[in-house]
Amino acid sequence: MADYILALDQGTTSSRAILFNRQGQIIRIAQQEFTQIYPEAGWVEHDAEEIWTTQLNCAREAIAAAGISASDIAAIGITNQRETTVVWDRATGKPIHNAIVWQCRRTASICDTLKKEKFDRVIRKSTGLVTDAYFSGTKVAWLLDKVKGARKRAEAGELAFGTIDTWLIYRLTGGKSHVTDVSNASRTLLYNIRKERWDKTILERLQIPESILPTVKSSSEVYAETSPELFGAPIPIGGIAGDQQAALFGQACFKPGMMKNTYGTGCFLLMNTGEQATTSKTGLLTTIAWRTGGQTEYALEGSVFIAGAAIQWLRDGLQIIASAPETEALATAVSDNHGVYFVPAFVGLGAPYWDQDARGAITGLTRGVTRSHIARAALEAMAYQTRDVVECMQKDSGIKARELRVDGGATRNDFLCQFQADLLGIPVVRPVITETTALGAAYLAGLSVSFWKNEKEIASQWQVEKRFEPQMKRGERDRLYNGWLDAVSRVRSRK
Repeated sequence: MADYILALDQGTTSSRAILFNRQGQIIRIAQQEFTQIYPEAGWVEHDAEEIWTTQLNCAREAIAAAGISASDIAAIGITNQRETTVVWDRATGKPIHNAIVWQCRRTASICDTLKKEKFDRVIRKSTGLVTDAYFSGTKVAWLLDKVKGARKRAEAGELAFGTIDTWLIYRLTGGKSHVTDVSNASRTLLYNIRKERWDKTILERLQIPESILPTVKSSSEVYAETSPELFGAPIPIGGIAGDQQAALFGQACFKPGMMKNTYGTGCFLLMNTGEQATTSKTGLLTTIAWRTGGQTEYALEGSVFIAGAAIQWLRDGLQIIASAPETEALATAVSDNHGVYFVPAFVGLGAPYWDQDARGAITGLTRGVTRSHIARAALEAMAYQTRDVVECMQKDSGIKARELRVDGGATRNDFLCQFQADLLGIPVVRPVITETTALGAAYLAGLSVSFWKNEKEIASQWQVEKRFEPQMKRGERDRLYNGWLDAVSRVRSRK
């Protein structure tokens, strides 16, 4: 009997493969970074072939390291960096261009045009999304316009589009399956989240032929099997979810009002709103969380573009730290932020501001400021941006937040977790398994093949590693946050 689930966690900076057992415990992890490509200021690309190669290598490495074979794996679950866009030739399987990454701002002018036409209202009503270069739709339109002959080939049915989940499944199945799930489809700017179908009006306006789009499936079902030659035997592919929805599932946030925040390259906070697609009046996104057992559940989401990426910049750009963990010691070496605020708007500001022309700044600099203060300000920025989103989420949903479940690499930093609890005034809860994105994909795949029985069994496996209780007085909390709001106002575009 197969005793493991293999999760493929394809992220923005690395590909990973994680093997889980029936208790939801990690057996093996393999990880490989890949190239970040910056052709112009504000543009970000990935080599889709390199993504495939690194992901396949990680899967094989994890299986080999565990000393098991394909027959020991009950199913594969896939989770992925979401809005990143690949278009490829159906005949050759070769991408027509580098993948355009979710962070890329090259289509900001297309979005501006849509807003001037007030077409953004049509998009918002259908998709639950704001009209921003973050999402896939305008990236697809750009590729069809800018790659020679692409539009004509697309109209002839020769090209296929997919987010990274679709691209990986296409390659895993030897080109036999062109599918996605509702959670990823809901991030394309092209999918009606209430009617659960591709939106013909939006496709027509962006001049995107429906023939290039994948078939949309639920988040937990057996879609296909891997080609036998990849792992020595076929393995069912049974779960798909965009990374943030997968983390919500992995955190067992199955009831309306439960929420989680993932601190990765960006910061992504989701609140489960159940079967209700709640319309945001504060600049948040309405998105599909998942569809399982024929039931679709929704979430409110606040997407912060730059979180951990700011720490990477301190390391690689400014070179004032040698590694990310160093920031905790630096932050605690000083008693406060010394009036320094770091607004990491490197690619604009996401929720709730949606200002694609804002740019980053460090404010409050004096001669007394040290690298400790700057490192602390970078960590604090994650917490401030999270409070921005939590306040909006509570207004939109009418639900008072009781706790925040957290995951992602930065949550290993106790200073960040404590400061987050202090700033929100609610407990921050870190689980034993912080690899909740991969765990969520594993759970979805496991449910499809009855590896786990139901959500109740999954919820019973979730365990607290540490609970951070708020300690800061309300006056101090609000004083610090008002300083943040002032810093943000200084970097906003003046359009």
